[in-house]
Amino acid sequence: MSPPILPGATIGILGSGQLGRMLAQAARRMGYRVETLSPGTDTPTGQIAERELVADYDDLDAIAAFARDVDVVTFEFENVASAATEVAARHAPVRPRGEVLHITQNRLREKRALAAAGLPTAPFEAVDDRQGLAVAVSRIGTPCILKTAGFGYDGKGQVRLDADTDLEWAWRSIGDGPAVLEGLVDFEAELSVVAARGLDGGLVDFGLIENRHANHILDVSIADMPVGEAQTDRAREIAATIMEQLDVVGVLCVELFLTRGGELLVNELAPRPHNSGHLTIEACPSSQFDQQLRAVCGLPLGETTRKAPVAMANLLGDLWEGGEPDWAAALADPAVNLHLYGKAAARPGRKMGHLTAFGDHRDDAMRRVVAARSALKAE
Repeated sequence: MSPPILPGATIGILGSGQLGRMLAQAARRMGYRVETLSPGTDTPTGQIAERELVADYDDLDAIAAFARDVDVVTFEFENVASAATEVAARHAPVRPRGEVLHITQNRLREKRALAAAGLPTAPFEAVDDRQGLAVAVSRIGTPCILKTAGFGYDGKGQVRLDADTDLEWAWRSIGDGPAVLEGLVDFEAELSVVAARGLDGGLVDFGLIENRHANHILDVSIADMPVGEAQTDRAREIAATIMEQLDVVGVLCVELFLTRGGELLVNELAPRPHNSGHLTIEACPSSQFDQQLRAVCGLPLGETTRKAPVAMANLLGDLWEGGEPDWAAALADPAVNLHLYGKAAARPGRKMGHLTAFGDHRDDAMRRVVAARSALKAE
């Protein structure tokens, strides 16, 4: 096993959004230096990093120079070309490895990897063209969901198909490119398991988190989904199997559906810290970002037990439409914590920050965090 990468070394982050920012904050606290690469300037990560390299992800010369200047490379953004990670790996360890990124940034490759590992998913079919869509619909049935194979998130790049949907319109609406057709899941809840795997194969996770969405964007996450012990164990087993099968070193989020029949189906994977894991920053001795840092540096993983019931609410750019939100009103509840991501412009649907709140129980934590967010726009 490689020797650990110790404080004082430089962490290279491909991508520069809020996930990189919070990883950089964890790294700086532990004495590491941070460099980031992305096409943007004055980015959320760049504001924390010692160096912000501005380059496209397909600028392989820039990627090579970046990797030569750091001790380990990780990423906070899936849509980095696999060629970039291949080039970076010639000069520094890349964790998780580029093959993990290659699989998880494409829904079809991801679904096939899950199927090969014997893990449960919604029924799916590959779709290469308009004619193939009609064949896939006849096999899957309606209602179903047509998704681009790559580069989709927060509900982008997908459309629901019903019996009367115009397939020509649906195919054009996702861009006439390679796609996946999935059977629509009648689910009771959407869940996630955020897990970390070390260089030595050690595994930890943060339990089963319930996720509630609005307009296809994560709205609220609540720790400790109240399901049976067997379902919790099964969710953790699924996450562990994926981490081991893909040989992940770092953090990976497994998004799950809990069907009305009580079955757990894997929806999607994210090979990085995840929005639903933000509640771990205050709630756990070692957050998801601490775990990412520890894992990619070959250090022992940290404790994940929650200190108290906790919930998280996203802050989208819509909150700024009437002017600056009332931060004092949100923070009037001493159980509430505020995180802002340093983004210059607020736009509807853009993730600008989040709130977390502790409570006496999970419903109380959810009530507190939602009330605090509502207070931001109080009359």
